[in-house]
Amino acid sequence: MKYALIGCGRISVNHIQAALNNNLEIVGLCDLIEARVKEKKEIFKEVVNVPFYSDYKEMIEREHPTLVAIATESGEHARIAKDCIRMGVNVIIEKPISLSLQDAREIINLSKEYKVKVCACHQNRFNKAIQKIRSAVEADKFGKIFNANANIRWNRGIDYYKQAPWRGTWEQDGGALMNQCIHNIDLLRWMMGGEVDEVFAYTDKLNHDYIDAEDLGIALVKFKNGSYGTIEGTTNIFPKNLEETLYIFGEKGTVKAGGSSVNKLEVWRFDGEDEESVIKENSEVHKNVYGLGHTPLYKDMIEAIENNREPYVSAEDGYRALELVLGIYESKKEHKPIKFPLPENIKTTDFKGLF
Repeated sequence: MKYALIGCGRISVNHIQAALNNNLEIVGLCDLIEARVKEKKEIFKEVVNVPFYSDYKEMIEREHPTLVAIATESGEHARIAKDCIRMGVNVIIEKPISLSLQDAREIINLSKEYKVKVCACHQNRFNKAIQKIRSAVEADKFGKIFNANANIRWNRGIDYYKQAPWRGTWEQDGGALMNQCIHNIDLLRWMMGGEVDEVFAYTDKLNHDYIDAEDLGIALVKFKNGSYGTIEGTTNIFPKNLEETLYIFGEKGTVKAGGSSVNKLEVWRFDGEDEESVIKENSEVHKNVYGLGHTPLYKDMIEAIENNREPYVSAEDGYRALELVLGIYESKKEHKPIKFPLPENIKTTDFKGLF
């Protein structure tokens, strides 16, 4: 299957490796800055002879990929995705799927109209620990789920933002919740049944005067099934990343996924189960917070295209994660609980000047 990558920045290494691991034929690498592509060619000998493009439309017209991945700055995701879909190409979109609900809905509708597959790149759903927890949710092992907690306690300093000036802006990104925390926010909503009733939140900018958006967010989520969730997300942890954890508490079970990015199963308490052995079998070690999920996500997307089914992480899933973050922002702005579903005209630029 022919594959091309649009955007060769920080996360592109994971996409290229996932494409290679799945034996995709890489036919093009696209970025506005050629030096980024050259850097990736130094890392991966397999792409040394892959053509460089600065225009993704030209790349698609010349190379005819079946699948593209979009890993540009967040504010460009929707525009590029819609163009690719209209050209008949299947798309993997790095998180967030877009910065407005209207754009996200258009992506979903266009994918149906042009009969292509769209995958939101929430790769942590494929972590062993997360898959084990999800299997317990689907088997109703928890009984009634009372509440869950998603905690993202990371560090991002000035060098990170200087590396790519679009980060932390309302036009092209959002803050800690939209960029760093949306993966765990996706997991929380997914595990808790997806349907949100309302959210009340505080966000603030405490330690990053040089960005527009938040570096701290704390939210209480009420789900329509009667359960509750809390979210704590921050990039202010001294002096480096501490943890990303997901807890679920039910009448018949208690679990915790932890590690740097919910990559380790740390608590597994169900009657009659050997906690120690389950933990050992469902934990992973990796070098960075991006984890090992891109490769299985790509595998699933390839199979979705070949078998004409929805990908495991769909565009609708991307919409839901985006909606919850935007709901948190709206609650901060209005200083009140926000009911769901949100109006589809909501977008990150609505919050310019919030701090």
